[in-house]
Amino acid sequence: MALLNTSIAHGVMTLTLNDVERRNALSRQLMSEFVDAVDRAESDPAIRVVLVTNEGGVFCAGANLAERSSPDADADAEPTRTVELSELFQRIRTSPLPFVGRINGHCVAGGVGLGAAMDISIALDTALFGFTEVRVGVAPAMISVVCLAKMRLADASSAFLRGNRFPAAEAVRMGLINQVATSETLDGEVTAVLNDLLAGEPAAIAAAKRLTTTVPTMSVDEAFAWTTALSASLFASEAAREGMTAFLEKRKASWVQRFDDE
Repeated sequence: MALLNTSIAHGVMTLTLNDVERRNALSRQLMSEFVDAVDRAESDPAIRVVLVTNEGGVFCAGANLAERSSPDADADAEPTRTVELSELFQRIRTSPLPFVGRINGHCVAGGVGLGAAMDISIALDTALFGFTEVRVGVAPAMISVVCLAKMRLADASSAFLRGNRFPAAEAVRMGLINQVATSETLDGEVTAVLNDLLAGEPAAIAAAKRLTTTVPTMSVDEAFAWTTALSASLFASEAAREGMTAFLEKRKASWVQRFDDE
């Protein structure tokens, strides 16, 4: 049985974590299905955004502890290839597509990493977050790569060491996610983000995403050299000509879509 539901509408592929019984834990099967879905999204030019959400009251409970403690625990669900959490995060990070998290429930341990790996995340205001790994004898090792890039070191030190749970609003303050919403406003807030992303030209969106992952790794001189070349190539593109012409003509550019179109 599939643990990840997929659907496509108006340029958005929605990935819904659907292993409610195991609180959407990051099992080998779920991670394999997730990476396969990313492969499909990236190979389809009609898909412009990936939306990640969940069934049940937990967005993601992190590692599948039964699977980790007993390698044969889920033998029947063994995927055709093994996907490590680091590969999943890297695929999200390096994808030219923007990933949006609709975090409709609690988010702990590796689940916090999954939420933080999104380019933009909105969480239900009642959701609890927490780096709970130390309480089962491990540490938030791989997820630290995506989380530390967004957090103050003081916040990370406290959260990693204490293993306590904290509200979604505190996750926003820490920089792990972007905003919170109520159950009544969550879908509207997510749709607003999707519409913004669908108003951007796909190659420009991909370039903007690369800025956030590449520039921080460079020296100032390297960053200016690389961004100068990137800017020149973008301004010389057909897409830029269309975008600037559309702006001057006060019309929508040819690529603009809306997620809430009927």
